[in-house]
Amino acid sequence: MTKLQAATDVQGLNEECGLFGVWGLPDAAQTTFYGMHALQHRGQEGAGIVSNDHGHLWQRRGLGLLSDVFRDPEKIESLKGTSAIGHVRYATAGTHGIENIQPYLVHFNDYQIALAHNGNITNALTLRKQLEDSGSIFQSSSDSEILLHLIRRSHKSTMKEKIAESLLKLRGGFAFLLLTPDGMYAALDPHGFRPFCVGRLPGGQYVVASETAALTMTGAEFLFDIQPGELLTINDQGLQIDHYTQHVSLNIDVMEYIYFARPDSTIYGVNVHMARKHMGRRLAIEQPVPNADMVVGVPNSSLSAAQGYAEEAGLPNEMGLVKNQYIARTFIQPNQDRRERAVRMKLSPVKEVVAGKSIVLIDDSIVRGTTSMYIIQMLKDAGAREVHVRIASPAFKYPSFYGVDMQTTDELLAANHTLAEMTEMIHADSLAFLSVEGLVDSINLKTPYPGNGLTTAYFDGHYPSPIYDYAPSLQAKADAGLVVFDPEPAAESVLTSNMIISKQEGAVYE
Repeated sequence: MTKLQAATDVQGLNEECGLFGVWGLPDAAQTTFYGMHALQHRGQEGAGIVSNDHGHLWQRRGLGLLSDVFRDPEKIESLKGTSAIGHVRYATAGTHGIENIQPYLVHFNDYQIALAHNGNITNALTLRKQLEDSGSIFQSSSDSEILLHLIRRSHKSTMKEKIAESLLKLRGGFAFLLLTPDGMYAALDPHGFRPFCVGRLPGGQYVVASETAALTMTGAEFLFDIQPGELLTINDQGLQIDHYTQHVSLNIDVMEYIYFARPDSTIYGVNVHMARKHMGRRLAIEQPVPNADMVVGVPNSSLSAAQGYAEEAGLPNEMGLVKNQYIARTFIQPNQDRRERAVRMKLSPVKEVVAGKSIVLIDDSIVRGTTSMYIIQMLKDAGAREVHVRIASPAFKYPSFYGVDMQTTDELLAANHTLAEMTEMIHADSLAFLSVEGLVDSINLKTPYPGNGLTTAYFDGHYPSPIYDYAPSLQAKADAGLVVFDPEPAAESVLTSNMIISKQEGAVYE
């Protein structure tokens, strides 16, 4: 879900949102609120819920956290109905108006439809221009709205066919959740960039969510991960899974395992906490620190890796930094000034722990380097003798087009400086990163698809699909062999079904 803008340099598509939906449940909006609460880490700029009450859709949305948007209990209570979808929005560098808060709800003369989106459409500028030239009027600056216009223009006979035809025109990474008076639809892009899963509540109702942590929050049993190129239909008859394309691969965004997802979530069979712990163990093997006194992890997303590093290195894993849990994640702050201020507000060193010690500081990533510099300085001001930084991911050298908030290559520390220069800039005594091979091995994703199932383009410049409108300046790098774009598979207008899951007690699925 990104602001549409032309790329004057290599642009990142700032997105990372959370989706949740349920069908056939009394007080569906309340359960959706709980599910979204478990996904609050995925977006803190705004939130919204659309409910379906006997065939009529109702909407509530606003800026801020869920607790801000739905502070008044009457707002949830007004969302009557037995189905609902919800969305938490990533705080991007784009427009921050209410018009970009989802789910979107549109009213046509013959039906209503609501849409929530996690991802980015890399041919959005081209599609939007084509749609506007033919008379479409957009209400937001987000690429998410494009799908609604495509659906409306489709001449297919059923809603499922309209959605499938429209999805074939999109490129990039996306997970969509749509609600109509008659059903709920979930779709994942052909590369599977975004996590998306299905669960079932004790009463048999189906739940769709961005992470399994949201299933746990609502008491739903995990059933399966939505696969690339799938389109799910959930209605009163049950759940049907179709494929809107057969040309698929699995390229889950590796940043889900490194940073974005909750440690208690499991993505394609790999628990996030365990993956991060393995990253830490591998990091200790690849990049040891002789004569260190202790390991300190940067709260919260680096604590699992710090645990793994400490166990492998045989060092104490100490709480040398304390986090104020009531401040937003600095990575997701919309501009650099706010990020720097947030670092000072959210972290405090424990002087009695770090004073006079040689510390191995474990962090999950370095993008701009500002956060690392402030943390190191805080530890040294608290008396740390040495701070050796070890990063539980490879160095960011290439911009993101599938999910990380990196605006241009100018912002990427590792893209513009040597390791020695970076070490000096962040005031560390030493600095080292996990290898790409070590990262892939640590996650150890088991997949029937070709490849390792991960997108590691940020580290090795290998993009699983073209990025179309958003980075014309990358073509020169591609010509020079610095980046690689995998060819986009041809689309086909086919909709194939492989299963129907009944709501009946004891029903099984293939």
